[in-house]
Amino acid sequence: MTETEVIQYIPQRPPFVMIDEVTKADDTISQTSFTVRKGHLFVENGQLTEPGLVENMAQTAAAGTGYKAHKSGQQPQVGYIGALKNLVIYELPKTGDTIITEINFIHQVMNAHIVQGRILKDEREIASCELKIFLQQ
Repeated sequence: MTETEVIQYIPQRPPFVMIDEVTKADDTISQTSFTVRKGHLFVENGQLTEPGLVENMAQTAAAGTGYKAHKSGQQPQVGYIGALKNLVIYELPKTGDTIITEINFIHQVMNAHIVQGRILKDEREIASCELKIFLQQ
């Protein structure tokens, strides 16, 4: 999947894009892959930073809802992170590493989505948290 294909599902634009490919998107799960590149906005000292990991999870959630919107002929909605809960980071991926991010949609109350995110590298969990994301109507 090219960057052009990915950005049809998310409101973010380069250089802020944090996903390379949407590998799964349905009503309960969204999954993406991203290869950490040298010179990326969220890379410092050869590693993807903590805010980069959180933004990657948020964009994976956006890609899932954007994919569903795109299939129904609508534009992806802009979302805002309202809260993080239980953020755990075990490892920062290095440039050249590919991460797989999975988002499980827990529930929705009006325009607030509660999701559980986790990031894997080499099939090992390197980060996780719960996010509360508000969608702009």
